[in-house]
Formats: sequence, structure tokens, C-alpha cells
Amino acid sequence: MINRKDGMGYAPQGKPQPVVKPGEFVFAAIALNHGHIYGMCNGLIEAGGTLKSVYDPNPQRVAAFCKRYPEVKLAASEMEILEDPEVMLVAGAAIPSDRCALGLRVLEAGKDYFTDKAPLTTLEQLAAAKAKVAQTGKKYMVYYSERLHVETAVFAGQLIAEGAIGQVIQVLGLGPHRLNATSRPDWFFIKEKYGGILCDIGSHQIEQILFYTGAKDATIAYSQIGNFNHPIHPELDDFGDALLVTDNGATGYFRVDWFTPDGLQTWGDGRCFILGTEGYIEQRKYMNIGANDGPDHLYLANGKGETHFNLAGKIGYPFFGQLILDCLNRTETAMTQEHAFKAAELAVKAQSQAVVIQEKTK
Repeated sequence: MINRKDGMGYAPQGKPQPVVKPGEFVFAAIALNHGHIYGMCNGLIEAGGTLKSVYDPNPQRVAAFCKRYPEVKLAASEMEILEDPEVMLVAGAAIPSDRCALGLRVLEAGKDYFTDKAPLTTLEQLAAAKAKVAQTGKKYMVYYSERLHVETAVFAGQLIAEGAIGQVIQVLGLGPHRLNATSRPDWFFIKEKYGGILCDIGSHQIEQILFYTGAKDATIAYSQIGNFNHPIHPELDDFGDALLVTDNGATGYFRVDWFTPDGLQTWGDGRCFILGTEGYIEQRKYMNIGANDGPDHLYLANGKGETHFNLAGKIGYPFFGQLILDCLNRTETAMTQEHAFKAAELAVKAQSQAVVIQEKTK
């Protein structure tokens, strides 16, 4: 079951669309610190991947993972997985500040790496990751789930590619999340470990701005962070926003926050508005407020008229199959390495240069 109340446990499930036969693409999981690992594994399995083994030092996390995937083998150590010649890719959802170090070990072992976002938290880590990719030729791929694992987001990309709204000139993203503070691990409130709100959940938004505008790069025109209402957690950014200008002349604005009210039907009313020269798209990703008609609503307005698409269960998640084939064929269909790293770089820069507009202390 998908947990629609808790973003940390939100793991979409789609229809199986295998691109390989059982055993042709073997992967493992290391580091189960964030619940996104379940979405990552679901996507790979549905695309035909074979989940062979798992390692995490925490027995409770491993027990929960093995209950979800009873076919998985419990590895005695991380090294057992890294030395397993059958394992082609390692999926990991480590503490954000530890994700790069894990990736470096995975690549050094000759395997591709698939990490939860944010894939790293500093520019020094980015430089190390780029160097290791260049040295090994392996992939350091990122689970930017708010585009890759949302059917409205996939369909919006298809519409843009077909020219449905002309040239994209602005992307506006809203990424509210429910805090559920009592269920969060300690590292979640330590900025050095989670990277800050713009680095963490802001990376989703920046990736979408780059993708929908077709940009290769962008500059951060401004960025802001604040702690408006959580003095018990002084290192938590509970609000952040930023404005980007892309290298092809488009703009992107996003807001992320931890203020989803308890009465809302899901963990966050994520929206994305895409303005083009010939129309616009609105995505209501996870819910329609005031209605009980499920997730994945997309609205399109262009010269042909107005259309409401209810997309739940109709589009699928092609990224995972594309990633598997990219790993087998050494191609870049799912996502280029340059794009994955650029989104991470801009998220780190947005965080590091952010103006603090409100700060709560104990």
C-alpha cells in the first residue's frame, strides 16, 4: 500500500513493464535511511530488475525491507554486495551527507549507483563524484521522484516534447511536505547531514525546472530560507524558495516547506505550473483539494481548448526501464549524467547563498 499521509514512506507502485527477463539485470540495496528506497526498488522491479541482496546496519530497517521484499537475500556486510559480481547496480537511500561517499565506493567496485535525492550536500562532494564517474565510466544516477515517479510529471514532459504549449518560458513549482516530526530520525534536523531544505527537497524542483525548460544550466537569482515555527529544531529550514534564470532564457521559481496541515488528505499538495508561448500546463500531482478523486490530475490550456486529464494508472514510469537499459547498453536515455549533477549543483548553490529571512531559536 502507498502511504499517502507520510512523504518519507511514499513509495509509488505501477504496473509491471519489464524491459529485461528475470536475472538479466541484478541489483542490490544498501542504506535504508530514507523510505524512498522502496520507491526506487519498486520502480526497478516493475521494469524487470532482480533485487538480489540488501545491507543496512540497522536490524529494524532490514526487517521491514525484507518483509516488503521477501525474495531478497540479507547480506552480512556492504562489502559482500560490492564484491558480488552478479550485482550490476546498487540503490541507496543513505543520510544525505553520506550519499556521495557510498556512491564513490559503489563506483570504485565497478557498479552503477542509483541514489535518493539529494545525491550530495556539498560542492566538494560533487567534484569527487564527477571525478569518480570520469575515472570509472559508471553511472551516478538520482531518484528525482517528484518528476520520475509521478504520472502527471511524465505526461507533462511528453506534451512539451510534442509542442502542446510551444516554447516553455517559465516553470513554477510548489513542493509542500508534511513534517511528522516525531517520526523523523535525528539526522533529519541536523543541517550538515540533511543539507538544508533547498538542497534536499529543493533539488526535486530544480531538476524539473531544468528538464521542462530544456536548459543545461541556470543561475540562482535569489534564494531564501527560514525557520518560522519550529524553535525546538533550530537547524531545520521549514521554508525555502528560489528564483532561477536558465541558460536558454526561461525562468523558474519554486517554494518548498514543511507546513502541510494535518487535515490534508495527503503528505503534500504538490503542484507544477508550466507556462509556454502557446499555452500552459498545471499539474496537481498528489491530490485535488476538496475532492476525493485521487492523484495525478493535469490541466492543459492551449489554442485547441481546455483539457483535464485524470492520469492515475494510465502513463506509467518509463524512467526505470530506461535506466536499466542505459546500464546494460551504456547509453543515456533515462537521464544524462550532466543533468543529474547539474540539478544537484544548483540545489547546493541555492542553499549556500540563501538569505535567512526568519530564524527560530530555542
